[in-house]
Amino acid sequence: MVIISNVTYPPESTKEIAKRYLKAPVLPAYINKKGPYISAGRTDGMNSITYYELENNRLAEGLQAIAESLAIYFGVPGYNYDLKPYFELEEGLNILGL
Repeated sequence: MVIISNVTYPPESTKEIAKRYLKAPVLPAYINKKGPYISAGRTDGMNSITYYELENNRLAEGLQAIAESLAIYFGVPGYNYDLKPYFELEEGLNILGL
């Protein structure tokens, strides 16, 4: 399964985000992080997407570890994030009993 974080912030917060990124806690070994991947837009500001791969049985502790790593950015003006778990299609079908 993967958890995807979607982070947004205004361009004027970029330097503070970068400083805090360098100080962010290391994630546990059971989480395989890909990203962050960054884009910028004139109207939407900065957007960052990161993929975290982990085993299903580690979902709760993985969400907690990722949320704690993103909490370092609290207080940066305009910083927002959301986390969403995504299951493989077969896993979703099993959840539905199919």
